[in-house]
Amino acid sequence: MQPVNLRSFQQKVNLNKKAFKRYLGKVEKNPPKTLYKTMAALDKEVWQEVDCLSCANCCKKMTPTFTEKDVARAAKHLQMTPDDFKQKWLQYSKKEDEWTNVKQPCQFLDLKTNKCDIYAVRPADCSGFPHFTKKQPVLYLHVHQQNIQYCPATYKMVEKMMEIVEVK
Repeated sequence: MQPVNLRSFQQKVNLNKKAFKRYLGKVEKNPPKTLYKTMAALDKEVWQEVDCLSCANCCKKMTPTFTEKDVARAAKHLQMTPDDFKQKWLQYSKKEDEWTNVKQPCQFLDLKTNKCDIYAVRPADCSGFPHFTKKQPVLYLHVHQQNIQYCPATYKMVEKMMEIVEVK
């Protein structure tokens, strides 16, 4: 497994982002019956090629949404009240009806090691990221369209899908 070179990754994204998004849009409109099995198999391949700890771009460029359960779990871990946790670390969007980080990179990312300081109690959005093996993968294809520009694993997944999953 090679460390992620973010400069090289960004160059590839700039070259292929439109084609990848167009491809995912076509898969979303006409998903093959074997999409879940295919993505589950490719998931194993992708993680043999991508080292998240050499990247952490998701934590640097994106923010998870925090459910009330996530807030309670993280607050308890940090020995805070949920309200204090929200006030210190999160912002609420009425439009989206969600809690997200106040800043980027994520305040819980150790920039020296690319490790999460609250990994054991991280939000469900983080623990499920990049959402490859969801039982209904078609519901996440629009998420992958967004994530290809941030996540080398998502980019690699779509690249592999384009090689074997034909779209009409």
